Amino acid sequence: MAQVLIVMGSKSDLPVAEKATALLKKFGITFDIAVASAHRTPARVEELVKGSDAEVFIAIAGMSAALPGVMASFTVRPVIGVPVQGKMSMDAILSVVQMPPGIPVAAVGLDRGDNAAVLAAQILSVSHPGIRERLLAHREEMADKVIRDSEEVVLGVQS
Repeated sequence: MAQVLIVMGSKSDLPVAEKATALLKKFGITFDIAVASAHRTPARVEELVKGSDAEVFIAIAGMSAALPGVMASFTVRPVIGVPVQGKMSMDAILSVVQMPPGIPVAAVGLDRGDNAAVLAAQILSVSHPGIRERLLAHREEMADKVIRDSEEVVLGVQS
């Protein structure tokens, strides 16, 4: 059973999905991935969501970005929407964040598949202590990198 199901609106969203899968792997979170369009294959979207045992869903979509909302309409489990940057970036953002009452979608920034994975891990960490520990280690790694970057900048300026 996959803990997370990632659904992309089209194959062109794969680079964004790969940001998510890299971190999910790092956190030891199992996942499945699929392509389904809210407009072109709505029955497939419904089948994927209703047939999944995933605890969290990540929906990646651009343009009108209806996929996260459509997925949320088929489940009460958390759906994280990732709007994809393009010619209609603002439309994608608003489609993810402007959901009607009762059918929320969590939203991350444009192309932020990585943040979607972190948010999914945070949700899962409530009932999975091992994931919580890996999240804490990830935070420490990020802090260490900032400190190293600062030291490099200071050394570079003083040279």
